[in-house]
Amino acid sequence: MVRPLPPLVLRRRGLLALLPLAGLAACGFTLRTHMEMPFATIGVTPESGSGVAGDLVRFLGDSVRPVAPPRGGQAPDVILDILDESRDKVVVGVNASGLVREYDLRLKVRFRVRTPLGRELIPATVIEQARSISFNESVVLSKEAEDAFLYRDMQSDIVQQLSRRLAVIKLAPKPALPAASAPVAVPASAPVAVPASAPASAAGS
Repeated sequence: MVRPLPPLVLRRRGLLALLPLAGLAACGFTLRTHMEMPFATIGVTPESGSGVAGDLVRFLGDSVRPVAPPRGGQAPDVILDILDESRDKVVVGVNASGLVREYDLRLKVRFRVRTPLGRELIPATVIEQARSISFNESVVLSKEAEDAFLYRDMQSDIVQQLSRRLAVIKLAPKPALPAASAPVAVPASAPVAVPASAPASAAGS
């Protein structure tokens, strides 16, 4: 009789099957969905950041511009600042011997969205994600690899949330350029009739 595998082992095997996809994501591969944004260009800070900032830059693709454009360049329409990104591992369960049996991985991101002139479109806001994971020394799987995979999964969720919030921001309409004035038709001047000179009177008449 074949005994079914415990749920924990099945879950770990599922994670092993997904690890190659995590490797693709680490190389910059991202599944994208088309989403209309109310802006044409965006800057993301920190510009050389990894984590959520790096994933967001890859997600937004060609719409990303430098926050400080080179001479003659144009500033982005909006700027998203990643103000803080923190990761925590919190023990949430122990066994009778006091050994860790379950813990939470938590990812917290604080961000804001503004215009290049400093007007806030989204004030400083926090987005959090958490994943629970069981700990079992008998399962052969690198804990570091599993933790890294779950953090990548949380980053992906946060990038999706950020993109949805970006899609609903309200930008002030750009001032319309003044319409070119239509040429004013100048009526042609009517010819002025010049009266003919009266013939001179005959002398002595």
